Amino acid sequence: MSGSNSSAPASSDAGEAFSFTVHSMPAPSLDDKRTANGRLKMMLVLLVCAAPVIASYLTYFVIRPEGRTNYSELVQPQRPIPVDLPLVDVQGQSVSPASLKGQWLLVAVAGGACDEGCEKKLWLQRQLREALGREKDRLDKVWLVHDGVPARAQAVQAMQAAGAATVLVLPQAALAKWLEPAPGQRLEDHFYIVDPLGNWMMRVPPNPDAARLKRDLDKLLRASASWDTVGR
Repeated sequence: MSGSNSSAPASSDAGEAFSFTVHSMPAPSLDDKRTANGRLKMMLVLLVCAAPVIASYLTYFVIRPEGRTNYSELVQPQRPIPVDLPLVDVQGQSVSPASLKGQWLLVAVAGGACDEGCEKKLWLQRQLREALGREKDRLDKVWLVHDGVPARAQAVQAMQAAGAATVLVLPQAALAKWLEPAPGQRLEDHFYIVDPLGNWMMRVPPNPDAARLKRDLDKLLRASASWDTVGR
């Protein structure tokens, strides 16, 4: 009896404690809900205000978009090839300027003796054309000899070995009426890009970056795919 009497109060106390714990939990008040909603709205406002800053940061430091400008200098206005440009081939035969139309031209200017700098330029000219792959037949290499010295035979043969090459001779004074170097540079320092209509339209920087110049040529060939021709 005494054992049963002593255990009952303990059970009652435990039930009361359990019941007290459950029913003493406070329910969220209306003020608490308003505070939480206010904080959420404040966070959203701050996020909206900071969005332009975050976007700028990501763009500049993470995405780092590449520039979309051309590497070569655009000639404005374009200069059409003079109809009376006195061109002569290496055999001494007169050549009509109109015969250069119908194809993209990558033009190099150098003396007939073709020193080391000239050889390097003509080599790069060949490499750039070959790098165009299946589109290379839409680009001709042109070497304009402007100093009255006959073009060195070995240089001519090396240039023509890769195909689609034209070597022409003309007086420097006549050439200066069509092509023009950048300030402080010489005619020999640049490549000149001529479109299929015979317009000189881009001047390549001296000592060009081959990869960047090739990208210029790729862009031009893609843009003109519907109106230029293969071969002249």
